[in-house]
Amino acid sequence: MQGPADHRPIIVISSLFLEDSLDLKIMTPIISIVGYADAGKTTLVEKLVPELKKKGYRVGTVKHLAHGGDFDTPGKDSWRHFASGADAVVSASADQIVMIRKPENPAGDSHAQLTSLTVHLADMDVIIVEGYKQAGFPKIEVVRSRLNHGPVCLNDDQLIAVVTDADLAVPVPVFGLEDTARLADFIAERFIRVRAVSG
Repeated sequence: MQGPADHRPIIVISSLFLEDSLDLKIMTPIISIVGYADAGKTTLVEKLVPELKKKGYRVGTVKHLAHGGDFDTPGKDSWRHFASGADAVVSASADQIVMIRKPENPAGDSHAQLTSLTVHLADMDVIIVEGYKQAGFPKIEVVRSRLNHGPVCLNDDQLIAVVTDADLAVPVPVFGLEDTARLADFIAERFIRVRAVSG
């Protein structure tokens, strides 16, 4: 039995779902971590999230999957719910909620798709995204000297910083691969605290 083929599903995982805390007047800041394959984007996200959590911020993450894929196990009850045609399926336990739903913008508009995901993460202080380099949100690019590539987003006016082990001359702040605490400070000062003051 195959799942629905008309749209690839998206998944939202949260440890808490607080309907009454959603404030859609001010959009949660979105920061995309971008770069070539194997540059270390996931590693940077893994290091950055705890640094932001230490500061007391609620952090949501989104991972862009370029080639789609199943998020659920074929044959399981929740998979069967989605395969039956449900537009959204929520599986809940005492400590975790998983939602699988069809994307609102399946046609390939990455900016629109990412924007539509923010409703599920509106109670976060910041959303760290891995990928979505075509979307029009602030970007931090990871550049590794061993890959012999310069920044892929160098001419993107949304590039706000570069994380690298190379000696690069770029018009944005540069952080070392292990300089995650200072990068978290940069994000907090430039995006999270500004949002708190303006809200």
